[in-house]
Amino acid sequence: MAKPAVINLIDANIPHAQKSDDALITLFQNGEKEIFRYLVERYQEKVRNIIFSIFNDTDLVDDISQEIFIKVYQALPKFRFESSFYTWVYRIAVNKCRDELRKKKVKRFFSFHSFEKTTNLKIENFATTTFDDENMRGVIEESLKKIPEKFRMPIILKDIDGMSYDEIAEVLDCEVGTVKSRLSRGRTMLKEILMPILV
Repeated sequence: MAKPAVINLIDANIPHAQKSDDALITLFQNGEKEIFRYLVERYQEKVRNIIFSIFNDTDLVDDISQEIFIKVYQALPKFRFESSFYTWVYRIAVNKCRDELRKKKVKRFFSFHSFEKTTNLKIENFATTTFDDENMRGVIEESLKKIPEKFRMPIILKDIDGMSYDEIAEVLDCEVGTVKSRLSRGRTMLKEILMPILV
């Protein structure tokens, strides 16, 4: 995707907060560095949610989130508009979290605390499983901990964050076919873990 034409993107009559990601990035790349705060405000909660989902530790969220946006700020001048800013930031966030996991050698945790507005888990054969019940959320959270990370991450990104297969492939740096395969395997593993509990 070619870099958008500045003349088509930037309208002085549109407040910065309402401009598209591409418009804000173009302004940033043209020297208006203060524009970056609008991108941070737009995506900071999504980034914080993915950090919390991985570490399940509120004490780590602020520090890692800051480091992620520093990386985004440093890399943004070279952003080529070949993908959406959303998936690009997600990929930086996931890679940073993986680096932290390797350095700290911490156990991988996922939590649904940040997804309380989700009404149901979009997993095959579990359409009636809701998050309204705190105990059920706990059961699903504990079950996800038992699934290897490479199968767990696609479940989080697809079934919780609602990302497309293409977006997940970009974030995880793999083929769409690999995403589908891992997602299917992860769902099967989760089903096998949950079945004795739900029957």
